[in-house]
Amino acid sequence: MSKPGRQPRVLVVGSANMDLVTRCEALPRPGETVFAQSFDAMPGGKGANQAIAVARSGLADCAFLGAVGADEYGARLCDVLRGDGVDTELVRELRGVPTGTALITVDPAGTNTIVVVSGANGSLLGLCATDLTRTRECAVVLAQLEIPVETVYAAFTAIRESGRGMAILNAAPARPLPAELLAVTDLLVVNEIEAATIAGFELGAVEPGALQLSGAARDAALARCGELLELTPRVALTLGEQGVCYASRDGARYQLPAARARSVDTTGAGDTFTGVLAACLAADRPLETALQYASAAASLSVEKPGAIPSIPREAEITARHAAAYAYSGGKHTAAGTGQENRR
Repeated sequence: MSKPGRQPRVLVVGSANMDLVTRCEALPRPGETVFAQSFDAMPGGKGANQAIAVARSGLADCAFLGAVGADEYGARLCDVLRGDGVDTELVRELRGVPTGTALITVDPAGTNTIVVVSGANGSLLGLCATDLTRTRECAVVLAQLEIPVETVYAAFTAIRESGRGMAILNAAPARPLPAELLAVTDLLVVNEIEAATIAGFELGAVEPGALQLSGAARDAALARCGELLELTPRVALTLGEQGVCYASRDGARYQLPAARARSVDTTGAGDTFTGVLAACLAADRPLETALQYASAAASLSVEKPGAIPSIPREAEITARHAAAYAYSGGKHTAAGTGQENRR
């Protein structure tokens, strides 16, 4: 649990959903009906997931600004957030609007499909004076796209005007974005589909099963980051088990390999990565170290089912990071890959 008042503060502006999860032998194809092996109702939503990832990292305090319905799901979500030490004073309880839900199907390989019903998340409009004050006091404001873009823009504008914090946008789910939002974003975190949607380029094949991209594939991924730099100053392009590519307008370009993991369920892995990354940056860790630490956390999350239940805690992340990454003479190596990554 975080230590209020003693650590940098991350404000997560985003969604809280109840995840309705079914497990099937195979994901259904269009028009196909399949039978599920199990069903669970679990707290989730990209915002709530990322807030808990921040809190469990042990690196920063976390507050959550979101909306839930005045119903059983909303009460349960707030209880779960508070149970991990997340400040929920800025959560709105909306009457007449249900708490958001996500319908998730997972196959034995851990691949998933997700359909989101926005509910109260779609009604998170307008920031009051208290919201704006709390936003300006934070080291990092982190947002996603399961809430109205206008709300994200208002929060990012507030922290930009404060001159003291960083705005991180995890542009998921994928959608085209207004240039005004990207202009007030300090770090954009996207996967390939989200990057292609924003920048409008064609997706290229990524080598399956490779923990490190070959020269050509790595160059292609970095080129995609480069296209996004025309819109925003720093980009982290996540590539699942192929790691993460990073690029910035100051000329930095590199790929960091992924930590090894045995995938059970990929639900919430991206949220774990982004939340831990935000916590690291709030704590002033170097960017490259922060990306490694976030990758280590994501590798742990895929080894357990569920979104919030799979988010690791500080001791686990520290151990995985130490085991997965070695540092020597300016070179980073993912343990067991035999491949180096130079900045």
